[in-house]
Amino acid sequence: MTTERHEPLTPRRLLVVHHSPTRGVRALTEAVLDGANDDSIVGVDVVARPALEATADDVLAADGYLLGTPANFGYMSGALKHFFDSTFLQVGGSLSDDGSAGTGDESGRTHGRPFGLYVHGRYDTEGAVRSVTTIVGALGWRQSAEVLAVLGDVTEEHLAAAYELGGTLAALLSP
Repeated sequence: MTTERHEPLTPRRLLVVHHSPTRGVRALTEAVLDGANDDSIVGVDVVARPALEATADDVLAADGYLLGTPANFGYMSGALKHFFDSTFLQVGGSLSDDGSAGTGDESGRTHGRPFGLYVHGRYDTEGAVRSVTTIVGALGWRQSAEVLAVLGDVTEEHLAAAYELGGTLAALLSP
């Protein structure tokens, strides 16, 4: 009788990069993390990094991404922008000869990996959403859930949507 030996699967990794300076964004981040760590999801390690601490190594080690930011003056937070500025070329972003974002073609090291996004703003979230999706487009990341854009006070409905967003991204990575 032969016995088959199965190697344990290496867990997939979901990286949550966030800038959560306000009560509203912190609540959304906590709900996203709770959803991503739901007991029904197996084989996924969830790693949360504040945007000012996340590194290119974090990005390269991950199989998918969840990004969270407040909308500041019609743009993503400076902390999330710093994250992109400090990791973009190392993780497979490209620049055209004129210095603009490249095509995000399949030569990128993280091309095709899934991402999700949540944004909280008091008056507008469109500019923040556009700024993030433009950059991840140049990385070739694949939007894998509807953007959660929250205006005003964060409600239980918003928290439930954030939980769902975290669970959705983690479930996509589950073997």
